[in-house]
This record gives sequence, C-alpha cells and structure tokens, in this order.
Amino acid sequence: MPSPVAAVAAAPSHIALAHFEARLSFEADCWDTHEALANGATDFVLLDVRGPDLYAAGHVPGAINLPHGKITARKMAEWPAGTLFVTYCAGPHCNGANKAAVRLARLGLPVKEMIGGVTGWLDEGFALAPGTEPGDVRSIEG
Repeated sequence: MPSPVAAVAAAPSHIALAHFEARLSFEADCWDTHEALANGATDFVLLDVRGPDLYAAGHVPGAINLPHGKITARKMAEWPAGTLFVTYCAGPHCNGANKAAVRLARLGLPVKEMIGGVTGWLDEGFALAPGTEPGDVRSIEG
C-alpha cells in the first residue's frame, strides 16, 4: 500500500514543469525579496497591504504601506506604467496580499505576492523595520 504522499501519482514531468514555472510568475519568496532589496533592486515596489497600525509596529524594510482596500487607479498612477508590485501581508494565515494582487491585476498592473508575508520574513531570520511617523512618504494613506 503506498504512503499518503505516493497515493496520488506525481504529474508527468512536462506538466510539473509548466505548473512550477507558472507559480514563479505569481510569487516571490522572502529570501529572494530580501536579496533583491539588499542589493538595491529598483525593478519592483514592495507593498505592505496591512493596516497602518500593523505597518507601524514593524514592516519589511523598504516596503510602502498601502492597505489592500485602498488600492485605486488614482493611487497606482503615481508609478510608471509597467511597474511590478510585490504584495505581502501578515503571513500564510492572511489573504490580504492576495486581495491586493487581485485589485492590482484588475487595474492591469504586473503583480506578484511575497509568499509567507511577515511570518515568512521573520522565519527566515530577517529583521523588521520600525514603524514610521504619520505623513512619512513610505506610508500612503487614503
């Protein structure tokens, strides 16, 4: 009798390749995001889509706070066309990053989700930046 892992056969390699390559077009992980930010990457904008209080309590360094419910065409027009946005929220138990990605995609904007969110960031051993003062340009409020 096969184990629960092997009870359903693995997909053929060509199907698995298509699936896993497609996932990478939707996701970035915390390690790659950290590495990109540490090396001064400017080819994406990292959006913390949690509320301002959670952002102020600690966020990924370099992230801009834009709660997912406040993503609008007017706000997103502040960035050049074609800007890649990477969203994150609290962690795997939170779907805020997914909600933000839906809003961005509906606006026709390139988007990926940083899987793991704050929980994944901390699990990798990376530090959070301290909060910001109201009006700080890194936080975009309604």
